[in-house]
Order: sequence, then C-alpha cells, then structure tokens
Amino acid sequence: MTPLVLAYGITSAALLLWLAGRLARNPRNAALRAVTAFVACLAVAFPFGAAANKGAYVLGLPPMIARLIQHGLLLVGVYSLVCFFLFSARERAVARRRAGWYAGLLLAAEIVLLVAALVTSASARTNDQSVPSVAVFFIAADVFMALGFAAAAVWAWRYAREAGGRLGRGLRIAAVGLVAIVLANCVFVPAIVLGLLYRVGVADRGGSAGTVAGAIAVTVLLMPGVLLFLAGVSYPAVMTRVGAVRVWWRHRRGYRQLAPLWTVLHAEFPDDALDRVPAAPWRDALRLRGTHRRYYRRVVECRDGLVRISPYLAQTDSADGLPSRLRQALAAHAAGEPVPAKAVPVALPEGDGLDADVRELVQLARGLETKGAG
Repeated sequence: MTPLVLAYGITSAALLLWLAGRLARNPRNAALRAVTAFVACLAVAFPFGAAANKGAYVLGLPPMIARLIQHGLLLVGVYSLVCFFLFSARERAVARRRAGWYAGLLLAAEIVLLVAALVTSASARTNDQSVPSVAVFFIAADVFMALGFAAAAVWAWRYAREAGGRLGRGLRIAAVGLVAIVLANCVFVPAIVLGLLYRVGVADRGGSAGTVAGAIAVTVLLMPGVLLFLAGVSYPAVMTRVGAVRVWWRHRRGYRQLAPLWTVLHAEFPDDALDRVPAAPWRDALRLRGTHRRYYRRVVECRDGLVRISPYLAQTDSADGLPSRLRQALAAHAAGEPVPAKAVPVALPEGDGLDADVRELVQLARGLETKGAG
C-alpha cells in the first residue's frame, strides 16, 4: 500500500467522523447529507479496495466481489456529490430532473459492473485488464466517474468565484482535485481499451504503454486529486477551527497575564468573584469554551476590582506609577481608611473594544509583577 493510498484511507475516515458529528447536530441539512454520503462511500470503499488489490477474501467475499462493492460504493458517492451541487444551485424541479438523469446513468453503470463481476473467473486477478470482463468493469466505472466528477468540477469552480473567503478557497482546492481525478479517468479508459486490443490481437502495440500510463495516472493524478478534493471539502471548517484555536491561545495567554492583577484584587475583594463552577471541571479545563469562560470572568473581575479600589487610588500620589499607586490604595483599603465613595476612571484603554481594555489591564498586571519582583 503506497503512502498516498494510505493517506486517502486515513483522511476519508477522519473526515467522515467529523461530518457525521455535524450531521447528527443538523440532520435536516440536505447538502450536508449529500457530502457526508459521498465521503462515507469513499471511506467504506477503501478496505474493500485494499482487499481486492491483495486478492484476499473480506467478510467471506471473493476478491472480485470486493472490487464490485468498492466501485459500486464509489459510483454511489459520485452520484451523491452530483446531487449536492444540483440541489445547492438549481431550482428543485430542475435539480430533480437532472438527478433522475444521473440516476439512470448510475443504474446502468452498476448493472454493467455487477454483470462483469459475476462473469469474471474466480481465478482472475481483479486488476487484470487483459480479461475482457475486468476491462469492461473498469471502463464502465471510469466513464461514469469521469462524467460525474467533471460536472462537479465545473460547478465547484463556478461557485468558488461567487463565494468568498474560506469557502471560496476550499471550493477552488476541491475543483482542482476533481479536475485531476477526471484527467486520470480520461487516461484510464483509453489505456484499458488500448491494452485490451493489444492483448486480443487487434492492435500490434500499445499494451505496455497503456499499463505504464495507467500506473502514472494513479500516482500523479488520481490519488493526489482525491486528497486535494478531501482537503478542499474540509478546508473551510479546518481554517475556522484554526482560527478558534488562535483565539483560545490568546485568551489562555491573557488569562495568565492578568494573574498578578487579579490576585491582588481578589485578595482584597473576594466577594467580587463570579462563582459559577462547571459541572465537570476536568472536562471544562480541556474545552475551548472553558478557557474562554475563565478568561472573560477574569477580565470582568479585574475591572470590577479596579472600580471598587478607584476611590482609594484617587487619594494616592499621582506622581507614582499606577502599579505603585494601586498597591498603596489596596493597603489603604485594608487599613479601613475613609475615602469618598465615588468611583473614578482607572486604566482606561486607548481604543474601543474588549481587546483594548485587556491590553491596558495586562500592562497594569505586568507593572505589578515587576514591582513585586523588585
């Protein structure tokens, strides 16, 4: 098994698990159902194809039947992909008519595959295209897949121009992968025909050239094309997750950077703590939402503490830096010194928004940490 084939199997299985999770949360999404069906066909077909390549029995089925299951699933997957684009872009009536036309092609191709597999001798290798029935099997499968993938490639590229951002980039990647798959199928069919004609004596040459061309097409076009398509399908979600991880890391870092400020304020005003405790603390600590929740709580608690201590800050020496003044104010509060109850602005951010506020709080926290170390 080549690394590209193994990568295809792993990627399709991982993508199927992710899509199945999304579908469980949104089962009425027809487009999501179609894409999930396509990836499911790719993933389930993989072990049957691997067994057929080795000439091994799987679930008690002979290799040629395993090959039939593999390609039968792949053809159903291609049809699901076509339906995804049809029902996403066309009016429902038009989409149904076109889907019915492709369903007729699918049925015809599946019948050819079934008959070819049943008439193939059990001793024949499932990739031996010198056997006429095996050659017909692969020609029927490749022609249908070329038609379906070509239509999907055109639609994917067209929608990529209309879509923007991550979705547009993902569709372009998927379209390039589909074009590579179509080109591979366009190489397979004439290569099979040429090799078959040579082996039955109709053509004088071309058998070895067809075999080499087919092997090159698998390595250079087919497997990279499948991987590119899977990458394009998953690209928007993967990049969204990458963005979420970046925000998580920023919040995690901010949470820690605010610790010196939060510690001194919490020690003086423990009743300002937002005491909501998650039901599962360990699981909450590992989830992105848990980090966000703790980060926002710490920001709010720091700002609340500064509001509480601000009347004392107004009484400190303004010539000192804010970290020193804050320590003086906290000491005055601990000593119970009387001050006016009116709050005053403290550590106001230069810009708008939460991020600007956090930057100002972090700067104050760093000053406290430096002062404490000194």
